[in-house]
Amino acid sequence: MTTWVTNAWYVAGWDSDIDSAPLARTICGVPMLFYRKLDRSVVALRDACPHRLLPLSMGVKEGDSLRCKYHGLLVGPDGAALEMPLKDAPVNRRVCAEAYVTHERHRFVWVWIGDRDKADPALIPDLWPCSAEGWVFDGDYYHIACDYRLMVDNLMDLTHETYVHVGSIGQPEILEAPIATRVEGEDVYVTRWMPGVDAPPFWRSALGKEGAVDRWQVCRFLLPSAVMIDVGVAPVEAGATIEDHDSGVRGMVVDFMTPETENTHHYFWGMARNFDIDDVGLTARMKRQQGGVFAEDLAILEAQQKSIDDNPGLRLMAYEIDEGGVRSRQIITRAMKRQSEGLDA
Repeated sequence: MTTWVTNAWYVAGWDSDIDSAPLARTICGVPMLFYRKLDRSVVALRDACPHRLLPLSMGVKEGDSLRCKYHGLLVGPDGAALEMPLKDAPVNRRVCAEAYVTHERHRFVWVWIGDRDKADPALIPDLWPCSAEGWVFDGDYYHIACDYRLMVDNLMDLTHETYVHVGSIGQPEILEAPIATRVEGEDVYVTRWMPGVDAPPFWRSALGKEGAVDRWQVCRFLLPSAVMIDVGVAPVEAGATIEDHDSGVRGMVVDFMTPETENTHHYFWGMARNFDIDDVGLTARMKRQQGGVFAEDLAILEAQQKSIDDNPGLRLMAYEIDEGGVRSRQIITRAMKRQSEGLDA
C-alpha cells in the first residue's frame, strides 16, 4: 500500500524547471518526463518507451514529439506513436506511452496523479500568497531522502527551531509560548503567539530595527501534502494580534512535498512576502537565507529516516508538540482509505 493520496495534484517542478528538453522525475512512484511544447504548454508522459521501455527522457525532441534513442519510435505529446521504427511500417496508434494531465499555477507545474477524468484544476491547493497582488514569491527545490510525511511533521511542529535553527530563526521563547491546534474540514492549523520577545537574527534583519517585537507562527496543512506557515514579527507598539498581523514584516513560507518513493520526496519551498515587494535583491537574499535554514532540516530528516530504517522494531512517539503532525497524518490516512474504498478524496 502506498503512503500518499491519489486523485490529487502534486507539484512536478517550478515553472522555470521545465523547458523544451525532457526532465525526468519520479512522482508518486511513477517515472515521468516533462517538457514544454512550442506553445510552452507542458507535456507529461510515463518515462518508458512503449517499445522496449528505454526511458523516453533519453530521446531526441523533434518539434513537439520525442524520438526514442533505442530504435527510433516517434511518440507525440499525447503519448501515441507517430512513426514506427521501420519507416514504411503502418503506424499503430495503440502503441502509446501513458500521458498525464498538467496545469500551471502559483509558479508551479502540477501533475494529476490518479483518474485523469477527475483532474479538476479547482482542486489545486490554494497557495494564494504565491499569486496574490501585493505579494512577491520565490523559492527553490531540494531532493530529500525521507518519507514526505516526516517533512509534514517537521513543518507542523516548529518547536524544533530552537535547536535545529539556533543561528537563524530559532529562539528559546518558541518553547515557552503556548500552541493551539485545530482542525477545520481537512485543514490543520497550529498557532503560536510570542508577545514582547527579541527578534531572532533573520527577522531582526527583515524588520531593519532593534527592539521588542510580537512574533507569530500559524502553520496550515492542506491535502495532499502542502504546508503554509504564516510568520513574521511586528514592533510591540504596532499592536498586532494573532488574528490581525499585517503590520511589521509578514511572510508566508510555502512548502509542497511531492512523494517520489516510500522513503524519498521532492521538496519545493519558498517564501511569499507583502513588504518591500519590488526589492529584487532582498528577494534573492531571503531565498538564499531560507535555503540555508531548510538545508538544516534536510540533514535532520535524512538522519531521522536512516534511524527509522535501522530500528524497525521501534516506532515514532507523539507528544503534545506533535499534535499538528499527528492530525495531518490522520487526514492523509482517511483520504487514502476513502480512495481505497472507491470514493473521491
